[in-house]
Amino acid sequence: MKKRLLAPLFAFAVAAALVPAPSAAQPKDDAWKTTVEKAGAFLKKSQKEDGSWSAEPQNRGVTGIVVVGLIRTGTKPDEAPVANGVKFVESLVNPKSGHIAGDDAKATLINYTTSINIMALNAANKGDKYKAVVGNATKYLKEYQWDEGRGKKADSDYYGGAGYAGDKSRPDLSNTAFFLEALKEAGVSKDDKAFKNALVFVSRCQNFKSEYNTAPWAEKNNDGSFAYTGANGGENRRSDDTKNDMGGYGSMTYAGVKSMIYCGVSKDDERLKKALEWIGKNYTLDSNPGMPEANSQRGLFYYYHTFAKTMDALNIDQFTDAKGVKHDWRADLTAAIAKRQKADGSFVNETDRWMEGDPNLVTGYALIALSYTQPKNK
Repeated sequence: MKKRLLAPLFAFAVAAALVPAPSAAQPKDDAWKTTVEKAGAFLKKSQKEDGSWSAEPQNRGVTGIVVVGLIRTGTKPDEAPVANGVKFVESLVNPKSGHIAGDDAKATLINYTTSINIMALNAANKGDKYKAVVGNATKYLKEYQWDEGRGKKADSDYYGGAGYAGDKSRPDLSNTAFFLEALKEAGVSKDDKAFKNALVFVSRCQNFKSEYNTAPWAEKNNDGSFAYTGANGGENRRSDDTKNDMGGYGSMTYAGVKSMIYCGVSKDDERLKKALEWIGKNYTLDSNPGMPEANSQRGLFYYYHTFAKTMDALNIDQFTDAKGVKHDWRADLTAAIAKRQKADGSFVNETDRWMEGDPNLVTGYALIALSYTQPKNK
């Protein structure tokens, strides 16, 4: 599930006279239901005999994404195909290491996979069935966070971040965002040092010159957006110039905002204010905003599910952009996703980057995003 993402912006409707106009997208409740049902039907057909989705070893994380998406949009844990998917996730529990990524010899993207599967098992059973498994997995994740226990002090640009796994895995904001969401799902307190340390790293990924980020690239851009990582002096995925182009983009900016909220940062904090200012200037669901035009569709569905989680974390029903236009973000997102659905019910990003050519993964992302836009009367 490698991800980092991109894109330009979309033209906002301006109100008649001087009064801001509401968002135009107002899909009916049945649009949500139809989209979800078609996606579920596709996933039922595409599931493998072992209960997983997609090819080995990517199926170890993709399956968790699909399970979460299906459960959160209404499929019960004991119904097919979720029940079989959950059994597959259970088979990935590694008693020796504690993670949920399977055999150590074949396990890849361990942070992503374990984080996702914590969410999947939590969605499948809110009781104590997986308490010990989730506890061990959480312990594993926290041990691989870059901090004093791994030889990094607070002045290191690795400090507080999470990477793919292993002693040489450079931390990045995408891995760290999944790590933090998993801790939140597992019930870890915001006062835990893992959150406090992670906030140091997340802040160092922001294009905002302040006491929290003194990197030269933060001062150069200084617009509140987020880049892929502040580690190794800063590396980005906005374009092929990974070391010099540190401009922020949508998927990472939304990941940064929700991560800060999970870490207990308030809306009055200057970092969040600056990030929300950037989002207000770049509100769009036509692309992954902030990316160069040529890359605007890369990681679009990763962006969608991160956008949804962030708006939910902000606890708002409408988002007002920089022009004063109020957006019903749930309606906007539902409409954007529904119009991209294939005839067979799947979703796929034709700009195949960061595994978004995989319809199982992308359909899982779409369902997770739609779980936050579910009509209130459903």
